[in-house]
Amino acid sequence: MSFCSSPSCTTLFIILLLTITITSKASKNDTTHRRHRQLSIDYYAKTCPQVEKLIGSITSQQFKDAPFIAPATIRLFFHDCFVEGCDASILISSQPGSKELAERDALDNKDFPVEVFTSIDKVKALLESNCPGVVSCADILAISSRDYVNLAGGPYYEVKKGRWDGKKSKASQVYSNLPRANSTMDELIRLFNSKGLSIEDLVILSGAHTIGYAHCKYVTSRIYDYHGTKQPQSNIDPRLLKALRMYCPNYGGNEDIVVPFDVTTPYKFDHAYYANLEANLGVLETDQALFSDTRTKLHVQIMATDKEKFFRGFIKAMEKMGEIHVKRGRKHGEKRINCSLHV
Repeated sequence: MSFCSSPSCTTLFIILLLTITITSKASKNDTTHRRHRQLSIDYYAKTCPQVEKLIGSITSQQFKDAPFIAPATIRLFFHDCFVEGCDASILISSQPGSKELAERDALDNKDFPVEVFTSIDKVKALLESNCPGVVSCADILAISSRDYVNLAGGPYYEVKKGRWDGKKSKASQVYSNLPRANSTMDELIRLFNSKGLSIEDLVILSGAHTIGYAHCKYVTSRIYDYHGTKQPQSNIDPRLLKALRMYCPNYGGNEDIVVPFDVTTPYKFDHAYYANLEANLGVLETDQALFSDTRTKLHVQIMATDKEKFFRGFIKAMEKMGEIHVKRGRKHGEKRINCSLHV
């Protein structure tokens, strides 16, 4: 049997889960994480007043041409902020002869499609032709993420700006600063807390999985050999398990296969992700754990019943995350002309 990661394959996966859709519908921080007062909504009001319109002209077209760029960009922003802060260090390419690979080439970032970086490059080129040397790559990534949230059906919100780009990017810093697909809830809570984010923020930001896809390698152990038992994890809905096994073989052939995080409304930014967790339809172990753990379960239940509350919470959580370890000034940051190249 052959497998693929094309939109047609994803559509077939959704058809396999049609009965699931129907059934489920029937049933204390350090100073680096304090709110950054120097960021402001009108930061570029005088130097590049059309910044959001210019960025929007690219993101709207990109979303039409390749919708998968939306979840990929949101995830890119998350990965950037959690490693060295929101400074676009994830965009820097590894340079020949350098002693260490850049974040972009770390194992955890290898799955990002090249189009997500190309999209940022297109935005940067347009801004450089209109406002040369003004808008940081870090702000471009923050604004683009907001655009894609909104284009996919999520809330529109004002993005505070004024971030500078980071001067360093090290692959060695990635692994310990990102959650794993099999992280325990203790590990997740501890990691988010280290970034100045609460348990509620953890649950709400996980809601970004309302769109996007997981590679099979992140689910195979859960559906074939959970913790060395040679059995699947017991709390997976049997129909979801069957569908996942059809698309993700245990051995070989699944390297490029993806399955949607949200098996009921995979293309729409909504709150169905949380109802899925209540129905044991979480694709990743860490997703389903949000409903299994008493510290996060109530937040899941609230978000499952109130989309507007989720949207309001998501806006606040994205703002908090977007202020992690912000760089300011030439001592700590730079304004890159090319987002992939350190000045």
